[in-house]
Order: sequence, then structure tokens, then C-alpha cells
Amino acid sequence: MKKIDYYEVGLKVGLEIHQQLDTSKKLFCSCPAMLSADESDFEFYRRLRPTQSEMGEVDPAALFEYQRGRDFKYEGDHRTNCLVEMDEEPPHDLNREALDICLTIALMLDSRPIDEVHVMRKTVIDGSNTTGFQRTCIIAVGGSIEVDGKSIPIQTICLEEDAARKIKDDGSMTHYRLDRLCVPLIEIATAPVIYSPQEAEKVALALGRILRATKVKRGLGSIRQDLNISIKNGALVEVKGVQQLNLVSKVVEYEVQRQISLLNILNELTKKEINGEFSFTPLNISGIFKETNCQVIRQSLQNGGLVLAIKLPKFAGLLKKELSPSVRFGTELADYANFWGRVKGIFHTDELPAFGISNEEVNRLREATNADKDDAVVIVTGQKKNAVDALNAVLERAKNSLKLIPNETRGANLDGSTHYSRPRPGAARMYPETDITSVPISFNHIIDLKKKIPENPQHRINRLMKDHNLNEKLANQLIDSEYVDLFEIITRRVSISPSFIAASLTETLKSLQREGVTIEALSEDTLLEIFETIQKGEMAKEFFSEISTWLSKNLNFSLKEAIDSLGLKMLSDEELDRLLEKVIADNKELIIERGSSSHGVLMGIVMKFARGRVDASIVSKNLVKKINEKINKQT
Repeated sequence: MKKIDYYEVGLKVGLEIHQQLDTSKKLFCSCPAMLSADESDFEFYRRLRPTQSEMGEVDPAALFEYQRGRDFKYEGDHRTNCLVEMDEEPPHDLNREALDICLTIALMLDSRPIDEVHVMRKTVIDGSNTTGFQRTCIIAVGGSIEVDGKSIPIQTICLEEDAARKIKDDGSMTHYRLDRLCVPLIEIATAPVIYSPQEAEKVALALGRILRATKVKRGLGSIRQDLNISIKNGALVEVKGVQQLNLVSKVVEYEVQRQISLLNILNELTKKEINGEFSFTPLNISGIFKETNCQVIRQSLQNGGLVLAIKLPKFAGLLKKELSPSVRFGTELADYANFWGRVKGIFHTDELPAFGISNEEVNRLREATNADKDDAVVIVTGQKKNAVDALNAVLERAKNSLKLIPNETRGANLDGSTHYSRPRPGAARMYPETDITSVPISFNHIIDLKKKIPENPQHRINRLMKDHNLNEKLANQLIDSEYVDLFEIITRRVSISPSFIAASLTETLKSLQREGVTIEALSEDTLLEIFETIQKGEMAKEFFSEISTWLSKNLNFSLKEAIDSLGLKMLSDEELDRLLEKVIADNKELIIERGSSSHGVLMGIVMKFARGRVDASIVSKNLVKKINEKINKQT
């Protein structure tokens, strides 16, 4: 695809940043706000149903989830869960610690805190909350953040409860763990004034820095970015669940590609003058595949399933059109089939014969559906109801492609592409929470919080560069890491080069993580002790990587034991003297032949054994002395 002019296509992006807050307890109960490694103590089952709002409307996203016909299994343990998460007891009062963290972040963004906090219920019946809704409340409105000299308006800042943790999905049953349910979560929503993928990533980075300056949780899964993306003549699409910052720009880029490709497909279909009112009943064509070599179809038929087909008139060639990398139009139809019909996927004539389906079977398929060369045929195999629902969803999505790109919610894939999740929610999903009292926000309380506002991230970057003589790259890496506070503690305790400390805490540890080292196992106390040991001269700084790796794998051992185990203990004067004497004795012919010029070769031999365990300048000085003594004896 040619390079996209994002201004020309009218790209608009709004960000919603969700970050878990680092509080001692959950938002509406006293359970610890943490994930559990314990075995579950209890389990129970639920099925959730949509209800009308006070306006007499049913939210379309809630109706969609209900029509999928899923049941939900919940698991929990008594250490991280209570009756509140089970929806067997009313919620407790709002967590004031979480509220204050939210208010602090709001003040850092120049947002206006509201006078009184009212908790609302937001309809969610995908099973991620046992109640069928998520509790949320607006904390502040307005404000802005500056990125590359541009002011990005903040629309709202909300405090809400996190969802239950999905464990697995096995067809009609979704399994959740309740430990994450009700963990406090801040949501920051920007105005849709972001006009390029790169700008979206920069805004996400800037907001992330503000959040990390306060009491928020760290690590994968603690932050999730949702993107509201639209282009001219396209759709408003919400992409949910982007966990990696470096994927933000890729998600925006791929979604723009997807919508442009869908507009091109619409134009192609318009030229073909297709009647958008076409409709077909799924046709049972199981008989065609009685002797098929397609393993998927054969296994389905053996389990009592059917093979059904529909014709898409004049769609031939369009289902293999690439919308974005790894996503074709046929992939999109398959997503709809999967979510509405709970089938694993679809087959279509743009990719057949393949997958064990023969050319003869394809010809018989076209004959049975009365399809000519300009038509596409989609087939699905499974139980009758699932297959019918799947093909009806495919048909509806195909018909929509003749007139519009659907406004929808999509999920982010690991490569930056997306998949269909559900329709976009409507305005009918929010209503008041009657079980929790409102919380007034006094003027004096805001004044007190202003006195405790953390240092602005950009100011801190400038200070790190000035006070510790760091270059801009290292200062930025520290701010974006989990170790910036530890860095300042270490630099107050030791006189080692701040640049070495900063590079070790960012570049070295990140490199180890890429190699599979569990750097999270290294506590701040352990890292501090490593640098203090280097300061005392008991370990060389060159071995920071090796020591960190060893300690991450041997959690119950001390730093001294690590040094001894790896043989990294610094050489004493006596040990160095013995090493030099041995090297001199083993290479006496070389000394006789080259005299003082043998120093370079002998230095390399000594340092092979003593690297990192003694200062090289001390080795060199003593080695010169030993060589001269040997030469003098010979003469």
C-alpha cells in the first residue's frame, strides 16, 4: 500500500488510558488489590441478561453479548475475594486512597476536580463482572497535556473497577478469576485531536509518564490503552486492549489501512451495481463433502455437524483482498462468524481448492449454490444453529460493505492488527449506582493534595541531566523505566558513575529481559546492594549482568554467595602476586626473547584469569616490575 497522507484521509484519534492504581485494597471492599497465585477455594456459575435502561432502551453491545449464549464460570480464593466480588453483598464505601491518587493525577493534568463524586453503573455483560455492570465515576473534567508543543485536551478522568481476569474460553463457557475484579483503575480520555500514528504513541507515552510519577501499578497488564480511530467517510472504531506502548502507532496505522481498503471494496462493489438487498438462506451442502479429504469438515460431520453455504453475488476476488498486514476481508467475515456463530472459521471460494477441499468439490459447491465465476461462496461447518448464525452474520457483514464501514469495537492483536469484538455500545448503558453514597470533594482537600503533587516528568528529566550529567537518552530511559526512584537512591549512597548506574538499570536489565531473564525477581534492595558492593571494591562493575542473571535464578542466595559461586571475588594482593609469578615462570623463554616487549602478551594472559577481579592498571604496574626483575636476574 502506498504511503498514507493522514491529513488527507482525515484521521482523528482519541486515547483512553486505563492504569491500575497501587492501593492496599480494592475499590469497593477490603480485599488486597493484587493477583493471586493460590489455588481457587470456590467456584460458581452465572448467565447474564440485558435489561432496559431508564429510557426503555437496551444497549446494543449488551444485547450482542447475550445473543452469543454464553455461560460464565467464576473462580476465587478467600484471600483476594469476598462476597462483594461475588455480588452477594453490597459494595463498601469508595476507596479514598484510590480517589486521592486520581485527584493527584487530575491536578498534574490541570483538570478540574468535580465537587461531588457519584458512582455510576455501566452495563457490561461479557461476563467480566459478576454484577453485569462496571462501577465507574467521573473524578475530573478538562485539562490538557503538552506533546511536541501541541496541547492535547483531556475530556474526562474517571475512577473505576477493573474487570475479572479471563482464564480460558471453551466454546459456550468462559472462565474468569475474580482476583483482579474491583482493583482500582484510572481512565484518562483525550479529545480526538491526534492526527497521526506517531502522535498517538507520543501522547500515550506522555500520559504514561504522568501516571508513573504517582502510585500506579507497574508491569504488563497494569496499563491498557484503548484507541478511538476514525477517517473521512469511514467509521468510528474503538480498538481495545493495547498493552504495549510501541504498538499504539502500529494499531492506528493498520486500522487506517483497513478502513481505506474497505472503502476501496465499497467502491468496487458500487461499480458492479450490486443490489444491496440480496438475501440467501444458508444451504445444506453436507452431501458434497461425504468423502472429503478436508479434516476439519470430516471431523465435524462425524460429530453430527452440517456443512452450510451461502452465495455472495459478485464478491469473487474481494474476500482475499488484504485490509492490513495479516488481515484480509475474508478474515473479517470469519471474525463475525466466530463471534456470532461460535464457529472456528469459514472457507470461501477465493481460497479454494485448498485445505483438503478438491477442485471437484468446489465445482459442485458452485453448482449447488447457483454461483457463477463472479460470485463468492462461503461455507461453514458445525452444529446447525452455530452454522446458521455464523453464515447469517457473514451475510449481514457482506451486505453492510455495500453501504458503510460498521462502527464497532475491535480487539488488538499482538502484531498491531485487530479483530472484531462486538458492536459499539450506545448511550443507554450508564445509570446511577444506588448502593454507594456520594463523596464530596472539598476545596481544602484539593489544596492539601496540591502540596504533595509529584515532580513533573519533563522537569525531572531536565534535573537528571543537570544533577547527574546524564545524556538525554539515558534520562528518558530512566523516566520510562521502573527504576528512576531507585537510581536517585543509589546515586546518593555510592560514588560510582551515574551514567553507568543509569545504563545498568535500563539498557542492561532490558537486554537481560529480552534474553529471558526474570528481572522482576531482583528487588530494589538487591540492586542497591550490588552497586554498594561495587563501590566497596568487592566486585567489578563489568559483572553486573552476570551477577543479576545468577541472582534472578537463585532467589534464596545472597550476593556474597553469588560472587563466590561465579568466581568473581576480587583478587587480594597476595593472590595477584601468585598469579603474576606463575605467568612469569610459565613464559620465561618469551621474556628472555622479547624482554620488556613481552609485557603486552603477558598482560593478556593475566587478564584472561583476572578480568574484572582486579584493576588493570594495578596488574600492569606489578607485571612491569616482575618482568624487569626477571630480566635483571638473567643479566
